[in-house]
Amino acid sequence: MSTNLRITGLMSGLDTESMIESLMKAERVKVDTLKQDRQLVLWRQEMYNNLNKEFANFIINTRKNFGLTYTTSTGIFLSNSYKNLSWVKRVTSSDTSIASVSASGIPFDGIYRVNVEKIAQGVSMVSGSNIGGDLKDILASLGEDDEIRFTIATHKGEKEFVFRNESEKKLTVEDIVKELNSATVLDENNKEVSLGIKASYDANIGRFFIQTKETGRNVYIKIDADEGTSGKDFIEALNLKVSYNGYEDSNGNVVEADGTGHDLALGTKYIGQDALIHFNGAENITSSSNNITINGINMSLMGTGEFTVTVNTDVDGIYQKISSFIEEYNKLVDKVDELLKQKRYYDYKPLTDAQKEEMKDKEIELWEEKAKSGLLKNDDIIARTMQNIRSSIYEEFEGVFKLITEIGITTEKYASGTAGGRLEIKDEQKLRQAISENPEGVMELLFKESSEESAGGIVTRIYDNLISGMEEIIKKSGTGDNASLYRNVKSTILLDFVTEYGSISLLDKSIADYDKRIADLNDALRDKENYYYKKFAALETAISRMNAQSMWLAQQFNYNNY
Repeated sequence: MSTNLRITGLMSGLDTESMIESLMKAERVKVDTLKQDRQLVLWRQEMYNNLNKEFANFIINTRKNFGLTYTTSTGIFLSNSYKNLSWVKRVTSSDTSIASVSASGIPFDGIYRVNVEKIAQGVSMVSGSNIGGDLKDILASLGEDDEIRFTIATHKGEKEFVFRNESEKKLTVEDIVKELNSATVLDENNKEVSLGIKASYDANIGRFFIQTKETGRNVYIKIDADEGTSGKDFIEALNLKVSYNGYEDSNGNVVEADGTGHDLALGTKYIGQDALIHFNGAENITSSSNNITINGINMSLMGTGEFTVTVNTDVDGIYQKISSFIEEYNKLVDKVDELLKQKRYYDYKPLTDAQKEEMKDKEIELWEEKAKSGLLKNDDIIARTMQNIRSSIYEEFEGVFKLITEIGITTEKYASGTAGGRLEIKDEQKLRQAISENPEGVMELLFKESSEESAGGIVTRIYDNLISGMEEIIKKSGTGDNASLYRNVKSTILLDFVTEYGSISLLDKSIADYDKRIADLNDALRDKENYYYKKFAALETAISRMNAQSMWLAQQFNYNNY
């Protein structure tokens, strides 16, 4: 509608505004129809995106529950092979003061005898007495031209430290600790890495602590400072006592020795210790770390001595994992089935602005609920995705178990009003027996990774087909606000959408087309409205002229009568 101020109908007495509004009302129906069609596309896009989010969350959450993915401390999603799942086997230690244990993969059932002769150690140093006063004196006596200079060498490299008083700030113990902890060196690839030490100072007891971050025989630490320097005075003031398992003599030979509380000797390389264990007949196994994995059994060593590791299949735990997955999968199937079968109410069109003004909020909500219903009824992408999943479940698998029915799992029969393709544990005893007798075969049937030659396990097939459906939906309706979520499902899931579609979905293009058509039609309507006003203005002008002529003629008749 034009925004120009118009005063019409003065000469004709006609209600021009109402007449033009009536003429334009029929024309504006076309705009309302386009807006309604556009709204249907927006709703359909929203429903696609909500469903894709459901698919993504199902995959992410069930993978996480299975341990097939895990999140790093920086929030990065990483994959884990089904061969490394820790919940398949129950692993226990007879003495948790010596070692805690867990499964890494699928170790063989049995009892394993372990003797920990040595645990892996690094090198540590601590002040033998309260050094608070001595440190305070040394730092206070440091002049403007003085400096504390010393070197620390580790298995990572060698670093020279130089400390001075700043012009506006005096050097403190905390400054030195911070510098030691952040120290870096260049490795053999010229890459910056940590020097590998941790330092701290406890002011309450006046003790300084230094230790290597890592353990093992290849780990060492050597501190040195020149004679007669403030650096040497500082190191000596620390009164460090060393705990080590060996040192290098003047000839470069390693001397095995358990040392605790020995005075630090400048220039001496103090060495750590490897763990030494005997595992079920395998003698003299060494490790630089106290975290050792042997034949699928993780051991975190904490002390020396003998203990046993018991491994058995966690039948109840595995059964519960499978049952939980089936429950979540069936919930997803039900949601999808509801969308595909939802009734379409064709008489309920999206409301126009004028219609909304005449309705209450609750009435609008109920109306739009009907208007949205059935927008994805029998959708080909969704239906094809679910059909592919159902078909893949019964495709033969190359393994000990060929079909999912061999472990007591099947799909529910189709029935009127129910969702087809729901999974169910038809024979619980059969599933438990398969888990007990061949857990590796069950895990392979469910979780084996897919490849060009193989479709993978049953759960993997479900994931793969859902991801394929997600990719189709993304091309159809875009990503909404869920791009990062989708990348957690598959890092390359948006590749084709970006490279082939330019990140513009088919529905986005349709919406843009509606926007253009609506804008063009509004322009045309404004032109037509202006046309009507011009016509009526011309009519007013004509009537005005006729009135003027009539008045002149009347005046002439009156003049002639005198």
